[in-house]
Amino acid sequence: MQLINNSSVLGDLFEKNAIRINNGKIFQTQPQLSSPISFDRIEGMLLGLCIGDSLGNTSEALFPQGRKERFGEICDYLPNKHNKDLKKGLPSDDTQLAMWTLDQINLDKGLIPDNLAKRFCSSRIFGIGSTVREFIKNYKDLKKKWFESGPHKAGNGALMRIAPIIIPHLRKPSINLWADTAIAAMVTHNDSASTSSCITFVKLLFEVMQITSIPKAEWWLNTALETLRDVETKTIYELRENPNYPNWTGTLSDFVEKTVTEAYKNNVSVVDACNKWYSGAYILETFPSVLYILMRYAHSFEEAIIRAVNDTKDNDSVASIVGAIMGALHGKKKIPSRWIENLSGRTTGFDDGRVFQIIEDTKRIWFE
Repeated sequence: MQLINNSSVLGDLFEKNAIRINNGKIFQTQPQLSSPISFDRIEGMLLGLCIGDSLGNTSEALFPQGRKERFGEICDYLPNKHNKDLKKGLPSDDTQLAMWTLDQINLDKGLIPDNLAKRFCSSRIFGIGSTVREFIKNYKDLKKKWFESGPHKAGNGALMRIAPIIIPHLRKPSINLWADTAIAAMVTHNDSASTSSCITFVKLLFEVMQITSIPKAEWWLNTALETLRDVETKTIYELRENPNYPNWTGTLSDFVEKTVTEAYKNNVSVVDACNKWYSGAYILETFPSVLYILMRYAHSFEEAIIRAVNDTKDNDSVASIVGAIMGALHGKKKIPSRWIENLSGRTTGFDDGRVFQIIEDTKRIWFE
């Protein structure tokens, strides 16, 4: 299958200064495939994302201590008021936007950014964030072009949905993988920290899908920092009233290096580390939280997800991001069967099983 080539589109965006990211060396670096990737890894990535979202979204936005007092240690789906209080995994915007991305890629046989923008505006989004709401207003109501509609906001709404962008590139990878990632990210969040985190995450996904051993903790941090520094601009960010880091300013890579290195060196627990830098939807809080969980718990799919769900504030998004990369590393076979069996598979209010159908379509279109 001949893929849509978006490298020239990205080149035009760079020439027009329309995308807030550095034209780093990764965009000219051919991703190397050492061996064929098992579909079990791909299915694990997609199910891990959906499961993390569904395990977290019924207790989202609570601080870990308050969540623990109310629910104890969350290890399974909580009763959901949107499904007769049954303990079934229902989606929020993380699952919806990720699976709509994949479905649209399957339909178009690649990334057509204008079609992706249309898709995001086509149905109700559960728990929609303010940045995606602003994107929809720009694109749907104000009729701006897709490359003009993504707000300059450093939320985690692009990172939480970006994983499926890798799928068309796993048989015959090319530099177009990085172009697709940057373009898909900027559709809703045209921000240096957001887009650089998406490229870094996809880089990690591509690498872990090919390995058979658990990466050392330092590998996660070093790979992330190398990629972030290659593509992020010199945009300076501030923290959101965090007394633990008074008057701090810098880039995303600056903050990741400072916080994650310090936490790992001192063997700080995930909950204490995430409480210190906070773990909300701001990318400077989400990305170090994801990375630190991977450094501490990459050996266990189940424990990594449980820590993400229990020990972070924006726990559905952190858990969906962690779930995607842990699924890519361990495969579907290592996901607890109870989490798969009790996942509704919805992408809207009532389309039970749709996630599983999209996964089957993905296998047929790209891997058979």
